[in-house]
Amino acid sequence: MLSLKLPQLLQVHQVPRVFWEDGIMSGYRRPTSSALDCVLSSFQMTNETVNIWTHFLPTWYFLWRLLALAGGPGFRAEPYHWPLLVFLLPACLYPFASCCAHTFSSMSPRMRHICYFLDYGALSLYSLGCAFPYAAYSMPASWLHGHLHQFFVPAAALNSFLCTGLSCYSRFLELESPGLSKVLRTGAFAYPFLFDNLPLFYRLGLCWGRGHGCGQEALSTSHGYHLFCALLTGFLFASHLPERLAPGRFDYIAPGWRQIIGGTSLSSYNESITGRVLHLPLLRPQPPVIPHLCSAGHPLPAGGSAG
Repeated sequence: MLSLKLPQLLQVHQVPRVFWEDGIMSGYRRPTSSALDCVLSSFQMTNETVNIWTHFLPTWYFLWRLLALAGGPGFRAEPYHWPLLVFLLPACLYPFASCCAHTFSSMSPRMRHICYFLDYGALSLYSLGCAFPYAAYSMPASWLHGHLHQFFVPAAALNSFLCTGLSCYSRFLELESPGLSKVLRTGAFAYPFLFDNLPLFYRLGLCWGRGHGCGQEALSTSHGYHLFCALLTGFLFASHLPERLAPGRFDYIAPGWRQIIGGTSLSSYNESITGRVLHLPLLRPQPPVIPHLCSAGHPLPAGGSAG
């Protein structure tokens, strides 16, 4: 009869330094785990288990959203919806790639680097995917037809390429210059986020203190919640709180609860964009004109903004 034995867990001093995580003292898997051991470890409480599942479960949520929308009557035939589909594809890919990276990263130091290279690439691709609905649905009226609007998606593509290379390069500096490695990686993740969210930051700054006087330029509640959760996730990632304050106390939950906040941010943004894109054509006498990035038409007028 086949019996499967769960892998033994190790303390931080029992694994090579390349596997160490700030403030995490226990729950490490063997650095020479087999692929089967890695899969089995996702069903026991390690310091990666919550991380794995908080990426795996959202993958299926976004895949369900993608299939439900793409299978809707006439959804794919309407170019107005294409930026949303472009966003949902990397929204499915990124959490799945990250789930695989966290699952199989303990097979060897080399495999750990490869896994996280793929993880960083998927994250950059997700950042690029976000630029499409931002450019199509969330641009402030004063930015339409401007240079930033015209080059928003190409600039996001360049950002994605450069920041993927920078984040991957930062891994080679982890042992010799951990501080520089952290700065480079944080910058590689933060810059595309800040660029993609320029339309939302502009709306936030424009309407700060003006209450309901902004009209169509106002930042929606769901977008505000998305920004708050994303900024909080970034702060916790960069600071390694709370595990840095109490090493060993948060070994099993600290890495994963940041992903819960990040997943909440991603979900809120998805629901905001999806709901507005699907309902705006029903609320307007005529469907909004097709965004310029989908066809030769013009971008949404101010009244058609989903932001």
